[in-house]
Amino acid sequence: MSDNFFEQKRGSALRSWVLYQMLAGAGWAALFLLSVGAILLAVWGVGLLLPEESKQAPDPNAFLITAPAETQTA
Repeated sequence: MSDNFFEQKRGSALRSWVLYQMLAGAGWAALFLLSVGAILLAVWGVGLLLPEESKQAPDPNAFLITAPAETQTA
C-alpha cells in the first residue's frame, strides 16, 4: 500500500486492501497444497523403499470385510 493512505480515495484504498488479502490467502493456500504434496511424495518414496514381499502380503484388514446379508423373497 502507498504511504499516503489518508489522501487516497476510499474506493481505491479498499480495492488495494482486498487485493492484498486475496493474494495473501492464495499464497497460504499454495503453501498448504505444496506441503500436502511433499508429504504424499515422501510417503510414496518410503513405499518404494519397502521390499517386494511386503507389497504382496495379504490385506491385514480382511477380517473387516463381511459377506452380504441373505435376502428373503416373499
